[in-house]
Amino acid sequence: MNNRFYIQISVTDEQKQYARQLVEYSLKNHPVANIWDHHADRLSQTRMLRYTGTLGEVIFADLYHLPRPLKSFGAVDGQDWGQDFQIKSENESFSVDIKSMKRRSGNLAADFVLNIPAHQLRKTGSKTSHYFCISFHQSETRGTIASLIGFLDKLALEKGEAGQLYKAGTKRIRHDQTSFTFYEDTYEILLQDIDSPVVTDHVRRAEGYRLCHLIT
Repeated sequence: MNNRFYIQISVTDEQKQYARQLVEYSLKNHPVANIWDHHADRLSQTRMLRYTGTLGEVIFADLYHLPRPLKSFGAVDGQDWGQDFQIKSENESFSVDIKSMKRRSGNLAADFVLNIPAHQLRKTGSKTSHYFCISFHQSETRGTIASLIGFLDKLALEKGEAGQLYKAGTKRIRHDQTSFTFYEDTYEILLQDIDSPVVTDHVRRAEGYRLCHLIT
């Protein structure tokens, strides 16, 4: 198991408000088609899906001292080429695509999954080198909580070293035994195969910081 731990932090009202403003501006001024627009049951979720994704980018930026996003998904031509953030070290440069989703709980299991549409990996001009997975849930006592699960090397997906590719039309069973069908070719990655996040002193000082472990 690559994931030795994940971390949780509290999401502030200011972070949520910032993300909402970006999303509302984008929806009003940049009517760019979404991949799910031809699926009526998902079209109604556009606002929430964009908000969840944008909030994940805001959280990541704040934790790792990076510039906050200035636009939400769909701005201008809808393309960021899979590079939400570029992180440079002395020897390497990483292009990170943030993957955020909502869950009912922050008690995450090793066999929970992250889904990434295959077309994102195959997109011509994609700059992504790594994905970073964030999960949000609502706590009755702690408010909105972000679980930062960690990094996934895109090359590992392409080589078949991580994840499982399922073809469009494949029916899958969720952890709660409900089912769904993939609309398109999709990679399914176990959370246990995602590398743990980097923890800095700044991250440890974040409001509500907790070190957590996947349930096995």
